[in-house]
Amino acid sequence: MDLKKIEKISKALGDPYRLKIIEAINKEQTWLPCSTIVEMFNLAQSTISHHLKQLSDADLLITEKDGRNTKYIVNKEVFSSYINFLNSFKD
Repeated sequence: MDLKKIEKISKALGDPYRLKIIEAINKEQTWLPCSTIVEMFNLAQSTISHHLKQLSDADLLITEKDGRNTKYIVNKEVFSSYINFLNSFKD
């Protein structure tokens, strides 16, 4: 994983709402529709969409179109690579 990718992931995870969104999606263990994510938070739909875009652009989420809707699942492969990078700093 290159440093630009690490930086993008770190920035995406630097927002508390994004961390909560990732946590909510990960708990489901399956695809989670955008509409369900919007219902979970007291934020405007456009704000949730912005956060989801940042997470998707960092490859932390896999997106799939379902008609007019979009659903999300955590990209565990990218998370594993990111965690391995962070673990490289341990003694």
